[in-house]
Amino acid sequence: MSGNILDKIKNADNKYLRTDLPSFNVGDVVKMKIKVQEADKVRLHPFEGTVITKTGKGIKGTFTVRKVSFGEGVERIFPLHTPVIESLKVISKGKTTRSKLYYVRDLEGKAARVQRDQI
Repeated sequence: MSGNILDKIKNADNKYLRTDLPSFNVGDVVKMKIKVQEADKVRLHPFEGTVITKTGKGIKGTFTVRKVSFGEGVERIFPLHTPVIESLKVISKGKTTRSKLYYVRDLEGKAARVQRDQI
């Protein structure tokens, strides 16, 4: 009986899963276009930064992107399957052995970089 309910939940979730996004991991630099609602129109806002964490699976999955803007660190958490993300492109792959890069918050300048593989 409970298996049937779980199947219904999975089927409902599958409608909202996005398949158009590329695969990316922690340490990668991503460039995104974000939909921003302004008054009566929707504007596309660019956001480029390093993925410092990925959590969750399926419809509940999220990822955090960090960038430095005018000397100030900015982090945004995005649901993985949100319609707010118009496009997502991986700029470079990062070589990292950690799943969470929270230590980058305390670093400045060149020390805050993650070793990269150009694609």
